[in-house]
Amino acid sequence: MGTESAGTEQRQPVMADVAKLAGVSHQTVSRVLNGAPHVRPDTRDRVLAAIRELDYRPNSAARALVTRRSQTLGVVSFDSTLYGPASMLDGIEQAARSAGYFVSVTSLRSLDGRSVQEAVDRLRDQGVEGVVVIAPQTSAVSAVARLSSSVPIVAVGSGNQTRVPMVSVGNRSGAGEATGHLLDLGHRTVHHVAGPANWLESQDREEGWRLTLQAAGAPVPEVERGDWSARSGYQAGLRIARLPEVTAVFCANDHMALGLLRALHEAGRAVPEEISVVGFDDIPEAAYFTPPLTTVRQDFGELGRRALELLVGELEGARPSPTHLQITPELVMRRSVGPAPRR
Repeated sequence: MGTESAGTEQRQPVMADVAKLAGVSHQTVSRVLNGAPHVRPDTRDRVLAAIRELDYRPNSAARALVTRRSQTLGVVSFDSTLYGPASMLDGIEQAARSAGYFVSVTSLRSLDGRSVQEAVDRLRDQGVEGVVVIAPQTSAVSAVARLSSSVPIVAVGSGNQTRVPMVSVGNRSGAGEATGHLLDLGHRTVHHVAGPANWLESQDREEGWRLTLQAAGAPVPEVERGDWSARSGYQAGLRIARLPEVTAVFCANDHMALGLLRALHEAGRAVPEEISVVGFDDIPEAAYFTPPLTTVRQDFGELGRRALELLVGELEGARPSPTHLQITPELVMRRSVGPAPRR
């Protein structure tokens, strides 16, 4: 039985099979596959029909030798399960597929200069045409600024501190809008649960919060520092719940807001009747918190698309302008926010 099955196993079709079925030369099939001009429409149709009938799959390595294009892009990603970086990576991969590119991902635990440079070098050795670096931390920004590479580099989420083309979210403006909305509802000031001090998003959101309070002449409370996790938000919430003067809190991400809501609930502080809460990111679960969370939405899919536009523009010699693009976030209103309570 085993010998008979092996003897009847079908081989994969090759380009010569396509040429024979279509009644054309091997070179004509190659020209059709590579999108070359000057192929008669009826000839192209016959070749494409033969490809479909045989279910032929071109050898990407051989095709790269002919076209000198690998159609592969590299991504250097931070090794994290956090919603933001993970969603950024997903957006980049989807946008790359839509643009006709494969993606090779290198995930790092440390975003220091040496690790990022080695990752870019490995991707370049694999034949990638360009590299996207997801750079959410200050160490990553420094690493990107010092990169040496013979292929184009685009950074995502790295603020405006890099010399390479870059796409980021307007973290300052988003935080400012969230803070300003709470002030407009009559809250005397807004407390802040910030993210890690070495993350650019955390720095920018804290600055947007602080500048908005200062511009309004509102007191600037001491910052509660978290690590993006619901646990750290919960711990900050336990401290905040003991302060009767607090009526509004802006959290630097939704997971910390979730922990904060739990702590306030356990302490008997009603949301939004006693304390209003706003998050940042608009994770898929935010609409199902208790109460549903008002938050600042950032479009990670758009970040990926814009990064790919910049990178493909570099590859094709038509870099879009400007090369530093910022995506405007959106304040999404739900039921975790209300007017300041009467004292």
